[in-house]
Amino acid sequence: MNVAFKQPIETTRKLDSIAEALLLPSGIDGVYARTASFERVIDGLTDLIAQYREPNTEVLRFPPVMSRRQVEKSGYLNSFPHFLGCVSCLSGSEAEIHSAVDCHEAGEDWTPSLSAADLVLSPAACYPVYPLVASRGQMPADGLLFDVACDCFRREPSKMLDRLQSFRMREYVRVGTPRQIDEFRRRWMKLAEGFAARLGLSWRIDHASDPFFGRGGKLMAVSQVEQALKFELLIPVHSTEQPTACMSFNYHRDHFGTTWNIRTATGEIAHTGCVAFGLDRLALALFASHGLDFAAWPATARKALSL
Repeated sequence: MNVAFKQPIETTRKLDSIAEALLLPSGIDGVYARTASFERVIDGLTDLIAQYREPNTEVLRFPPVMSRRQVEKSGYLNSFPHFLGCVSCLSGSEAEIHSAVDCHEAGEDWTPSLSAADLVLSPAACYPVYPLVASRGQMPADGLLFDVACDCFRREPSKMLDRLQSFRMREYVRVGTPRQIDEFRRRWMKLAEGFAARLGLSWRIDHASDPFFGRGGKLMAVSQVEQALKFELLIPVHSTEQPTACMSFNYHRDHFGTTWNIRTATGEIAHTGCVAFGLDRLALALFASHGLDFAAWPATARKALSL
């Protein structure tokens, strides 16, 4: 664990002063249109992350929605109900749907006519992986590796640009034995140091916990820290006192293996882990650290991102 920021940057620009060149407001907090400059950096980050892909890694790109029942079974509803976004649609007869439209035309609330669909907005890129693995049966002896990505959603309205409701997540996911997961996570925590250094970012890695819901969630968060199940790579986007988590390194133990009955080659319950990249947060960290003029960015960062 690193307790001090590495490669300190003299000044971190206030995001508010450059926000209009990066993200345009939609009228909803945490939901933005992305400018060409911002997307250019996202494209560079996407290609850079791919350079770290290990052999025999299966690449999957998921849609921004997934099965509601799979999310429920995975335990997300129990742990993070305050973040979950459900898809609701108008259904019923033509007359019933017309009635809802008529309510809107009359200036009345039409949303009571909505009913929940069998879809939710994906809260994390890795959640669809585990039922997919389970459907394939027993794993090979060396386990499985996945490179996954999708647009994610968490109901967390905020005016802070580094806390979006709609955001993009890229993950490397490991499924296998406890030893395989431990080696994977340790290796990635070391790789992340070089990754951040190539981008010219100030960083530190520290213990972390997920924002579990309710009073019981506080105990779960304490347990997560005590067991060192989650670490984050933190970058001082706003300040060193309140840095932004731009990557996370997670060990789920046997939670998903037990939930989905995923077995190793020897028949044991599989363990899982992942390293997650917050693409939008990393892009914001780069602009906050280096400014809007790509020509003024560190040479290592320009080369890494093909700018």
